[in-house]
Amino acid sequence: MALVTANKVSKSFGAEDIFWDITASVPHGSRIALVGPNGAGKTTLLRILVGLDSPSGGGVHRARNLAAGYLPQEAENAFDEPDQTIWQAMMAVFAELRLRESNLREMERQMALLPEDGAGDLLERYGTALDRFEHDGGYRYEQDTRQVLQALGFAPQDYEMPIAHLSGGQKTRALLARLLLLAPDLLVLDEPTNHLDIKAIEWLENQLAGWQGALLIVSHDRYFLDKVVNRVWELNLGELEVYRGNYSAYLLQRQERYQRRLTEYQQQQALISREEDFIRRNISGQRTREAQGRLKRLERLKRDNLILSPVQNRRLSIRYQATRRSGELVLRTHGLAVGFAPESPLFTAQDIVLRRAECAALIGPNGAGKTTFLRTILGHQPPLSGEVRLGASLQIGYLAQTRDEIDLAANRSVLDEFLAHFATLTSEARDYLARFLFSGDDVHKSVQALSGGERGRLALALLMRQDANVLLLDEPTNHLDIPAQEVLERVLDQFQGTLLLVSHDRYLVSRLATQIWHLDDRRLGVYPCTYQEFLVAREREAAERGEMTATRGLWRRPDRWQAVKAEEARRAAKELENLEQTIERLEARLAALAAGLEVSSAGQEFDKVRQLGLEYQAVEADLELHLAEWEKAADG
Repeated sequence: MALVTANKVSKSFGAEDIFWDITASVPHGSRIALVGPNGAGKTTLLRILVGLDSPSGGGVHRARNLAAGYLPQEAENAFDEPDQTIWQAMMAVFAELRLRESNLREMERQMALLPEDGAGDLLERYGTALDRFEHDGGYRYEQDTRQVLQALGFAPQDYEMPIAHLSGGQKTRALLARLLLLAPDLLVLDEPTNHLDIKAIEWLENQLAGWQGALLIVSHDRYFLDKVVNRVWELNLGELEVYRGNYSAYLLQRQERYQRRLTEYQQQQALISREEDFIRRNISGQRTREAQGRLKRLERLKRDNLILSPVQNRRLSIRYQATRRSGELVLRTHGLAVGFAPESPLFTAQDIVLRRAECAALIGPNGAGKTTFLRTILGHQPPLSGEVRLGASLQIGYLAQTRDEIDLAANRSVLDEFLAHFATLTSEARDYLARFLFSGDDVHKSVQALSGGERGRLALALLMRQDANVLLLDEPTNHLDIPAQEVLERVLDQFQGTLLLVSHDRYLVSRLATQIWHLDDRRLGVYPCTYQEFLVAREREAAERGEMTATRGLWRRPDRWQAVKAEEARRAAKELENLEQTIERLEARLAALAAGLEVSSAGQEFDKVRQLGLEYQAVEADLELHLAEWEKAADG
């Protein structure tokens, strides 16, 4: 059952079209990621789907009595009663349950005043109400609320803090807590991990894994998407494409789809070129009639079946190679304590050894001292005790989390800022900046007017121009959209120097890190292994201590959107399996026909080209029909 259906939805702001002809549905139980470059209109589409904005064209249908919850990127004005405390705002979710609890207490009071033989009817009503109260979580809701609040970073002493006194990030986390407790049929989350540390994100992943409704999520956290979603919507260049599976599956399918379309486009262009050449040579000769016939067919092809060249996003294009090699030993610490007050260090560290070409990832909760540690390594902050030793021949490049360590003059343009740091030709500077997506008039934007993502890209551009053989990067993917994150990841993977990452981006960490420095409970532990091996080691350590590293899902409420019975579900799964096998067979046939077309075109076997082309179109149409059937079956 579809909870929300968009039919040919479009949105424009003035003369600018943001997207058009968006047709998609959110089935019950689906877990959808909406991805695309910054500025593609993802937030706008979310707001249209939940009814907060109106489309310029098309329509949106929502299931009757649909309960939807929406988490915006910033929740500054999300609470109607800001004078409420955090706890009061959470308890408002359970107003009906609390009223029933009060009624139960009143019934208990009344029964205590009646003789035993006179309370029969009241006792029966009390038993029924008590069973329903217990079934609906009446004895768990306060415990669940404390668990959610603590997992999202609120200490017990925070519960009585008025909403109005919270920071923007705290308000967003409080709203997320309230939505999780509400458990709506459709939960729409716009960048839910922005204000969470890794521990909170892992907890949220676990909760959403047991979610009984539907999820629609916009997030730049690729690891989070891999864990949570089973479908990806890509919004790009005004159009929406649907992919099956999680984020990693989407990457593979996107590349396969692009290559298939590119091959189809190139084959058609080759065919058009050969036909045009034949027509040009024979339109006035002995084969005029044949040339005229081919011209008519070619005109119909261009009018009705012309394949457009597939387009890929503009991407960062960086080649980074340090010219000076560092010594084998890059960093060593001994007995290190980091912080500002000797009597209360932020943390103490297990002894560290970092060697050339390794990548260490420093992970841990917000406020634990990760940035202070980087500043201690750089000599900007002295250690409280112990020592930090740097190796020989180091050229260190540092990207601060706030991007203020690289001196950016607010009144300069992007181009002038680059030229102020590096003496080079203007044309060369523009070419270099274009690789960081500053092209055309973008280079004349003032630094002050840049968005967070643009400022981050400029800081990266300046850093990558330096001849560093050691990079210290503090949250390098902050404010970068997913395409930019993917390219930065590839660049850092090719870097032959030494990397030290402070990052909440677990996708980046899992791809690059050769050792993990885990900061928790005022202690930095060193794990000489990959991120996945670290997760296994952490689970083992927790089991030895008798602890649980993840909390089981809270929500086991009756599902009023139950789609099918067990037998129907079995039949649906079998139908889905048969469709997938048919799709694989059609895709293989399409590939074989494409190869045959290429051979026949090269051999100028035009009759065979026509025959294969017609069969190709028929198989392609059949494939599209089966894909549509698969989508419908997968939607339940």
